Amino acid sequence: TKESIDKIVDFLTKGPLDPNTEVVVGVSPCYLEYVRSKLPQTIGVAAQNCYKADSGAFTGEICPAMIKDCGCEWVILGHSERRNVFGETDQLIGEKVGFALKQGLKVVPCIGEQLEEREAGKTTEVCFRQLKAIADNVSDWSKVVIA
Repeated sequence: TKESIDKIVDFLTKGPLDPNTEVVVGVSPCYLEYVRSKLPQTIGVAAQNCYKADSGAFTGEICPAMIKDCGCEWVILGHSERRNVFGETDQLIGEKVGFALKQGLKVVPCIGEQLEEREAGKTTEVCFRQLKAIADNVSDWSKVVIA
């Protein structure tokens, strides 16, 4: 809600924030413009997802151009819920990362194993597989922060 966002914005703007740390907040798409208008430009605003195309019949999705039009320059991709609830594959996430970068966004791609995978000793295997799908689509790592 805007009320809860205002509390977070108040906390972030009062600080203190470490001037040597880049701070970026992830925001639901319906609040991107609201949050961007409330925070100083020194704090980045990230959409929580985007699609791998700028136009087409992708009802409910947002594209990098929309994120940029809201004044934001970041997007989070491949979060565990996108993978495990919505069924996004490593390949799709890699494609989305590549497209977002080509469209001028900075990207926070997420990797990580589920509890069952960790308990089975597959953490490294899962993380490396997910990271490879991302790395295959990245040419400029200066605009990428792995989560």
